[in-house]
Amino acid sequence: MKFLIIFFFFLFQTSLYANTKEQIKIRLEKTYNIKFKFTQKIDNKIERGECKVSYPKKIFCKYDDIYEKILVSNGNSLLINSKSIKNYLRYSLENTPLNLILDKSFLLQKLSQVNIIEESDENFFLKITHGDSLVTIFFDKINYDIIGWTTKDVYQNQVETKLSEVSTNVMIDENIFKIQKYTN
Repeated sequence: MKFLIIFFFFLFQTSLYANTKEQIKIRLEKTYNIKFKFTQKIDNKIERGECKVSYPKKIFCKYDDIYEKILVSNGNSLLINSKSIKNYLRYSLENTPLNLILDKSFLLQKLSQVNIIEESDENFFLKITHGDSLVTIFFDKINYDIIGWTTKDVYQNQVETKLSEVSTNVMIDENIFKIQKYTN
């Protein structure tokens, strides 16, 4: 009898997590773009701002700071510019953890490969190891939207990004992802 109870408990838990994985996949498949506010913690420094993401691999973020920092990707390159730096910084998107986070096809593939989506009191999460990168992506427990991630930046600093006021499939002007607009 005790064995049957344990068996059914694990069967129930497995189907619950499988259902969660499918719900996250369905939500992600139906998401073409995202608009959100963010709070980003890099070591002890906290930054805030607003971003727009258009799949695949495009992002535009404007930080709420006195330097008017901008982060933008056109799908290939990642550019960071602000009043505090003399020249903009440009990276190959491929060499950053954002390359994984902004690649919806990659995320869907990784979701298909895992058996269980992990859960905390606040959210569901998926840990992805890819090359030298470890990325943890957090999903809302109610609507299964992406609500944050943790990564390491190009300088190997721990970066924790939390999203709020998330809207999906909104009107976005694709011109905001043209990197040339933000070079000095």
